Amino acid sequence: MEPLDRLPVPLIRWYRENARVLPWRSDPTPYHVWVSEIMLQQTRVAAVLDYYRRFLAELPTVADLARVEEDRLLKLWQGLGYYNRARNLQKAARQIMEEHGGVFPDTYEEIRALCGVGDYTAGAIASIAFGLPVPAVDGNVLRVVSRVTGDERDITRPQTKTAVGEALKKVMPAGAPGDFNQALMELGATVCLPNGAPLCPRCPAREFCAAHLTDRTGELPVKAAKKERRVEERTVFLIFYQNKVALRRRGKKGLLAGLWEYPNELSPAPCPVEAAYLENGPSGKHIFTHIEWRMRSVIVGAAGEKLPEGWVWAGRAELEREYAVPNAFQAFQNAVEGRLGGEEGWQSSIFDMV
Repeated sequence: MEPLDRLPVPLIRWYRENARVLPWRSDPTPYHVWVSEIMLQQTRVAAVLDYYRRFLAELPTVADLARVEEDRLLKLWQGLGYYNRARNLQKAARQIMEEHGGVFPDTYEEIRALCGVGDYTAGAIASIAFGLPVPAVDGNVLRVVSRVTGDERDITRPQTKTAVGEALKKVMPAGAPGDFNQALMELGATVCLPNGAPLCPRCPAREFCAAHLTDRTGELPVKAAKKERRVEERTVFLIFYQNKVALRRRGKKGLLAGLWEYPNELSPAPCPVEAAYLENGPSGKHIFTHIEWRMRSVIVGAAGEKLPEGWVWAGRAELEREYAVPNAFQAFQNAVEGRLGGEEGWQSSIFDMV
């Protein structure tokens, strides 16, 4: 019997005995599974939990998500990053309202057609919420399957992902597709860890895992090297006037599209407002997928209230409730809070830290 054929029974037994208790698992409605899966993209489970609870407390249904104002949606998402995920959630919610009468679609094809939903997310929702026998292949699953089977194909290639999905379809237990998919994800997230550091003694597949038996867990999975990131040197202007800080909204397309930010430009850059005084501020760095920002800040005391068109002054209340400032600028958190002043009862940070 091939290793993958031997996997389902011990894997599901292990999962039912060891799975983490998570709110979307306790109540796996299609909406809950969908929101959780989108939040979990590129984000750790521990970081998602509070966001998930807060999001559902304010937007408990698809209809609520469809009609919420975008600025409020982005504020709820603040700190999770990859903000297009939130925008696509809302676009998909509106699809559901308009095309499905507000009822979450229950076929893989219709779920896959929702905005922002790819093969993995569609498979997760279809199997977990509706019990459909379709795979959900993410990075954790690819790592588990590559090690168990000794597969040396590059897991970054779409062909490998497709082949793994087809192989999983053949061994997926008809009565428990959701548990099977979640068990694979859970094993990859908690035991079959990346970077050559799996916890093999805890693994239900240790007796037949090809990588474990041949001491190749450090070599598998095979993954092509990432391209080197482009580095940008940027100057961030922290502009203050009468206990308020200046913000501008980024353009509708590109990196951090539509979000509010502290004005910044590629270095060197002139101060964009008339200044009463200038001081050197803190430095920071933020790494995006393909770009690294290396930032120095300048603290500016504005000579007057006038700002460029479209910019706004924001006090501590507005920063807390209205404006979503991305985590890229968290290095300047203390400088901004210090200039705006503190107050008992105000959140300790205007950023949601991840």
